[in-house]
Amino acid sequence: MKRKINKKKIIIFIILLLIIVLITAFIIYLNVRIVDDNSGFTLKDDVTAEVYTKANIEDYIKTIEGDILSSDKIDTETLGKQEISFIYLNKDNKKRRGTVEIEIVDTEKPLVWIRNNYSTQLGKEIDLEKTIMCVDNYDNTPSCQVEGQYDVNTPGTYPLSFIAIDNSGNTYEKSFNLTVYEPVTNSTSNDNQTPAEPSEPEYTDFTEVLNTYKTDDNEIGIDVSKWQGEIDFEKVKNAGATFVMIRVGSQSGTQGEYVLDQYFKQNIENALENDLKVGVYFYSYADSKKEAKKQANWVMKQIKDYDISLPIVFDFESFDAFNEMKLSIFGLNQIADTFIKTVEDKGYTGVLYGSKNYLNAIWKYHTAPVWLAHYTDKTDYDGEYFMWQMCDDGKIDGIDGYVDIDILYKNSSSEN
Repeated sequence: MKRKINKKKIIIFIILLLIIVLITAFIIYLNVRIVDDNSGFTLKDDVTAEVYTKANIEDYIKTIEGDILSSDKIDTETLGKQEISFIYLNKDNKKRRGTVEIEIVDTEKPLVWIRNNYSTQLGKEIDLEKTIMCVDNYDNTPSCQVEGQYDVNTPGTYPLSFIAIDNSGNTYEKSFNLTVYEPVTNSTSNDNQTPAEPSEPEYTDFTEVLNTYKTDDNEIGIDVSKWQGEIDFEKVKNAGATFVMIRVGSQSGTQGEYVLDQYFKQNIENALENDLKVGVYFYSYADSKKEAKKQANWVMKQIKDYDISLPIVFDFESFDAFNEMKLSIFGLNQIADTFIKTVEDKGYTGVLYGSKNYLNAIWKYHTAPVWLAHYTDKTDYDGEYFMWQMCDDGKIDGIDGYVDIDILYKNSSSEN
């Protein structure tokens, strides 16, 4: 005989079970929930971060009862206030959520490269605001103005001031002079005067560089372009060079076309035929990340059939056009990074070329390896670099005229 099921008891049991489950879930929630609580820590007096610097929440906490477990990322690429949340353990070992309002600020003055004295010939106009490089780390268009009066039609020395102000109110000011001069005409001559003996031009001998700088940890080579003309790479190799950096091409001005170096194909094929290691560089006027990516792809198209064992180099030296590009220093660094990342995504090594002064003043936000240009016997550049262009007046067998001489370090970077 079948036992009759008591539906009422089953329903009550299910209800009780649900109540128990809900109570248990609520207790768990109370124990694991993260409560907003700013009482477990104190802040330092200064809760600002300089634009483009690295900042972490720990930099602003003066005291805290427990440990910080996680935090929002602080975006230092945009000025203004932002609320940063972080999770920490309080003194009872319970998770709490703290919030801090951090302000990103720019306290850096615009960068102005200006001389103490400028001059112009009588009657000849001079655009000082275009001549003097004036850029900012953050603003694309800081205010850059010459103050004072001068007359290019009246000879004399005029005291002037150059004032640069960015959008954060940071101000650079410098006094300088503009001299308007009359051209000097030589109305007398001495036909009996003995001409001076021409002096022997100075140069840096490649063999002497080998003897002085070659070690087990480096290689000595050169970099070339159309300016070296016809090159006998067999003689270059026999002279002791082991590598060559070759200009693949250049851009014909801002937003200009890309021009293949007229000796590129000949140079790279002859260099490889003589077992020289090869890298390439592109002389750029890029004024946007889009342009930089386009240039990188163009370069890779030119070299796809060759064995490139050394880096592809982004070479931007167009600082006489920097004012007109309306770029910030950080923006230019992003352009270089875009070129380099584009070639690295295809398996090449990307590198930034720069002189010591520009590396310190302009390329300060870059993260790529550096090809340093510093024409001296011993560089005092204190950053890292994988290759050093030590002179531009080198002489080596196989090249008529001057050539740049480079030292390549076998480690990925070197600090000397």
